[in-house]
Amino acid sequence: MSRSGKDRSICEGGSTSKGLGATSRRERNVVASGYLDHEIFQLTRLRSEPNELLRCTVMGKSKLPVSSAKMLAGRECNYSGRGRFTSADCCHILSRYLPVKGPQEIDRRTSCAYVSLFSANGSLCVAGFQDSEIRIYNVDDGWKVQKDIVARSLHWTITDASLSPDQRYLVYSSMCPVVHIVNVASGTRESHANITEIHEGLDFSTGDNGGGYNFSIFSVKFSADGQELLAASNDHCIYIYDLRENKVTLRIGAHESDVNSVCFADECGNLIYSGSDDNLCKVWDRRCSVSNGQAAGVLVGHLEGITFIDSRGDGRYFISNGKDQAIKLWDIRKMSSNVTRTSERLRNSDWDYRWMEYPPHARNKKHPNDQSLATYKGHSVLRTLIRCHFSPAYSTGQRYIYTGSSDASVYIYDLVSGDQVAKLDHHEDIVRDCSWHPYYPMLISSSWDGVIARWEFPGNGQPANPSRPIRRRRRYFY
Repeated sequence: MSRSGKDRSICEGGSTSKGLGATSRRERNVVASGYLDHEIFQLTRLRSEPNELLRCTVMGKSKLPVSSAKMLAGRECNYSGRGRFTSADCCHILSRYLPVKGPQEIDRRTSCAYVSLFSANGSLCVAGFQDSEIRIYNVDDGWKVQKDIVARSLHWTITDASLSPDQRYLVYSSMCPVVHIVNVASGTRESHANITEIHEGLDFSTGDNGGGYNFSIFSVKFSADGQELLAASNDHCIYIYDLRENKVTLRIGAHESDVNSVCFADECGNLIYSGSDDNLCKVWDRRCSVSNGQAAGVLVGHLEGITFIDSRGDGRYFISNGKDQAIKLWDIRKMSSNVTRTSERLRNSDWDYRWMEYPPHARNKKHPNDQSLATYKGHSVLRTLIRCHFSPAYSTGQRYIYTGSSDASVYIYDLVSGDQVAKLDHHEDIVRDCSWHPYYPMLISSSWDGVIARWEFPGNGQPANPSRPIRRRRRYFY
């Protein structure tokens, strides 16, 4: 994987192709006042900025970014006192190598792509499509298809997928109460449900939710130990499924509307974050009594429903994507315990994100009780549950936030400054999901145009594959 240097103008906000560079003041993303003083911004800087001595110029002033040549010279002079780069030094170099070049089309299908993710070690990439197909690509073997899965009992589309920590199993969900699990480690390349391989069904329906095809699962995640599944559904509930006991062990009446996204806060698995169409983000502590629907805390700030949540992995911070066309950054220490109803709707209740543009007069509105640390705007969240993520800790120190968009682009924001540092344009339809490689400057995007695209730095300089006719299928807005 090439890691050659990037043009210095890119690092300093200069204009480049593919949309990389500083935005104008008018277009700059809205960030909460006083944000520079908050702990997370200082932590992010500590994890992604070099030694203080390396930042100083001849006038004694601090200047960023520091060139790779100066970083190498500093290492030889043992500026850190360790005789090597610190992890922050490494992140400072690698975080400038944004995956903005290309792209190369990994795959082009006749069906909308809904899900894309890298495995924890980056050796596998998973893409899920609306027509029941899930493809697993071997990243280390030239992106060859390692497993081609035809899903079982699919209703409308693949809504989510998750790999087990050991990469042996994949679970996928749909608009139905049953999540299916597939053995990824088996030698069978063609995995047709219950024909060439068994896709075991894990039933999340209980006596309380009624089951049936009116019950849909929008989000599913493996726990860090691979022993449990966490799921969110349209019956306003969160579920825990114990894979050892083969049953649902916890059902939480979590929200007053569809729960669109759920995730573990950290590897311990005790804290859970959830986001819903009731506009609220909630925090759940499994060590307390949560079965009665009592959250550890509630965070308000979004004006519309939440489409996705991603944890920073430290049990303290997370981001959420909202139908109010904004990503918000949260600190759970600011949560409230006395919010008993959904947030006030501050725009016309006739609006529906599935087929209407967001009202222009609502774009600059702010919740009067907004508890978020920062807000990032510029992308578009319409027609489907578009996802956002933190950039990897290893290569960027989680310096960036990136998201798909309904305008067919991928947006990358600087967490600290709030600037839009890149906009990746190639797709012809909505980009619902995207995933940044955990170690390399590589990003994949999955779009409703059926294309799985790979973005890299520096890229190979070749244009994307020529467009071919795409047979359109019905779109569903979930």
